[in-house]
Amino acid sequence: MRISGSIIAACAAIAVAASVSGDANAQQRKTPYYASISAGKAHMRTGPGRNYPISWLYQRRNLPIRVVDIYQDWRKVEDPDGTQGWMQVGLLSAARTAMVTDTIAPMRNSPSASASINWRAVPGVVGKIGDCKRGWCWFDVDGRGGYVEQSHLWGVDPGEEL
Repeated sequence: MRISGSIIAACAAIAVAASVSGDANAQQRKTPYYASISAGKAHMRTGPGRNYPISWLYQRRNLPIRVVDIYQDWRKVEDPDGTQGWMQVGLLSAARTAMVTDTIAPMRNSPSASASINWRAVPGVVGKIGDCKRGWCWFDVDGRGGYVEQSHLWGVDPGEEL
């Protein structure tokens, strides 16, 4: 069976649109919610538009942020230091990440304070999170993972389950 190039191009365009739409839909949740910065460089602005001044330049992909308001395709976000401003939705990802706060966080092989320690993460380390239950989250930093107490992480609410 022969398929024309225009049909293949149309299918590819639909697949790309579905992918973009899926991420945009993920950013339409009720505020507040957590997300992460998906771009290697992302500008935070003082208002929801390119005509507003840039207040901050983020150069840290996967940094967790908290979305606190929505205006069209702009999101008012808060970073781990409490700084707030506006970012375009295309700079954000629905992927959940977290940052270690306040003290060195043991990354354990099971969600228990008595479990053996796989790794230790210092404050400021960012990783992907998942499987958050009963005060513990699986925390993965570039393929090195372990369970960390939620109280040591910014990017997940106390008692939140994922």
